[in-house]
Amino acid sequence: MLDIDDIYNKYAEMVFKFLMSFCNDENTAEELTQETFYRAVKSANRYDGTCKVSTWLCQIAKHLWYQEIDKRKRQKISMLNDNIVSDKLNPEETLCLIEGKMQLIKAVHILDETAKEVVLLRITGAFSFKEIGEVFNKNENWARVTFYRAKQKIMKGRL
Repeated sequence: MLDIDDIYNKYAEMVFKFLMSFCNDENTAEELTQETFYRAVKSANRYDGTCKVSTWLCQIAKHLWYQEIDKRKRQKISMLNDNIVSDKLNPEETLCLIEGKMQLIKAVHILDETAKEVVLLRITGAFSFKEIGEVFNKNENWARVTFYRAKQKIMKGRL
């Protein structure tokens, strides 16, 4: 039987960082973290131990994020909040930043699912390579190599 209090204390920060890598919004990440652990409590009897607890929790969190995306699409809320725009930028600079951000996001989304998640965890979630490896039930070196190869594909445009 899983000790949910112990699991929460051990993995809450990791799940929060994982979700931050997707949504880049503390309030949303916190809300989804709480929902992740709520769902984990509800389905604890179905956890069979074939994967690490951290992997199980991140899978729950990822599915919750996908549900959040669907909900936002239905509500017609833009997924690309322009939080990079500053009052100090003129309209041309703002447009260039937005276009650059859009090009990067398009390039990342063309990658295969695993590479995409590794890149997003690394650049937006401030996850270490060791933590990324743990999320995928792999080692730190695997995470480094996967990130490097994805970055090379993006830079060379050979997606």
